[in-house]
Amino acid sequence: MVKVAPRALGIEYAIRDVVVKAKDLERRGKKIIYLNIGDPCKFDFQPPRHMIDALYKAAIEGYNGYTDSLGIPDLREAIAEKERKVNGVKIEPDDVIVTSGISEAIFMLMGAVVEPGDEVLVPGPTYPPYISLVKYFGGIPVTYHCDEDNEWQPDVSDIEKKITERTVMIVIINPNNPTGAVYDQKILREILDLAAEHDIIVVSDEIYDRIIFDGKHVSAASVAKDVPIIGLNGFSKVYLVPGWRLGYIYFYDPEGRLERLKEAITKEARVRICANSIVQMAAVQALRGPQDHIAEMVRKLRERRDFVWRRLNEIDGLSCVKPKGAFYAFPKIEVKGIWRSDKDFVFELLEEAGVLVVFGSGFDPIYGKDHFRIVFLPPIEILKEALSKIEAFIEKKISKL
Repeated sequence: MVKVAPRALGIEYAIRDVVVKAKDLERRGKKIIYLNIGDPCKFDFQPPRHMIDALYKAAIEGYNGYTDSLGIPDLREAIAEKERKVNGVKIEPDDVIVTSGISEAIFMLMGAVVEPGDEVLVPGPTYPPYISLVKYFGGIPVTYHCDEDNEWQPDVSDIEKKITERTVMIVIINPNNPTGAVYDQKILREILDLAAEHDIIVVSDEIYDRIIFDGKHVSAASVAKDVPIIGLNGFSKVYLVPGWRLGYIYFYDPEGRLERLKEAITKEARVRICANSIVQMAAVQALRGPQDHIAEMVRKLRERRDFVWRRLNEIDGLSCVKPKGAFYAFPKIEVKGIWRSDKDFVFELLEEAGVLVVFGSGFDPIYGKDHFRIVFLPPIEILKEALSKIEAFIEKKISKL
């Protein structure tokens, strides 16, 4: 066997790892309802027609070569305009780097900051790449408590307790994946105050910024004042193009403290050449063209959120906090003594009921355990079938206690 670096073999990504078993069952003839991945295009959502037309037009008109490694100027300008208008973030085009999805932005960021032994504070539970990629670069992910009894809001006192001399970054995910929490402005300010006190980088992942059902999304950089913020965002969710792989990273840096980091990430951007050229052209039209699809998407998702949240709480053995944003619910498995772990619950549910969700410990073994994540992207009729199967599965198990 050839030599393989342990850092690669150690990568875990529960959201897609669970699919391996599901595909095996499907090959053997079992019908599977996939509720594991946040891909709107798998269901009844598609990008607006003007975006598709712009993509086609860009290819026909010859925009098929390399672009500037930082992104085409029109797109960087459109992103800065969008952040100023939608999120109240005062940035300029030179503060933006276009990436191949938000995942590449996370990879580049961790590669530029994290050294062996460095600690990165991430919400517990969290989007799995924040754990996997910190480990990949030799760092130590430290999850901070998000309070389920307080609508999954970050516990600022826990963040403060977990800051050490090795802490180099605090990650915020708002709206949150996997819980659907939308963070209070007061809590955001408290986190930023802590970061300023300890001179720690703040990273704010806001890819679900316009998918809000209750309350209001507040961007960290809009309330940061002189605290530097690294913002991460993209087009996959709000603009319904996860397969187009387009995201961006921006630097809110009123005092110029992020210049060296920006230079490092710029070098990483050059060595990976550039993001997709024709997709960048279409993204300009996404931001500057009609935005009508967003309100309709949110309307449909709110209806599905309400249904899923109500049904989950009707099932004996489950409880669920109401998600306020994104398109995930993160129910708790209340019944004890049946499954050894939430992972066992998920794989038994898959094998016996044919419903695929993601085990909560895959989002954090501490604060995600005894939960699972379910997406509510499908139409109501599919969600009804899936939740009926989940209810019957749990009832059957409880009856054997």
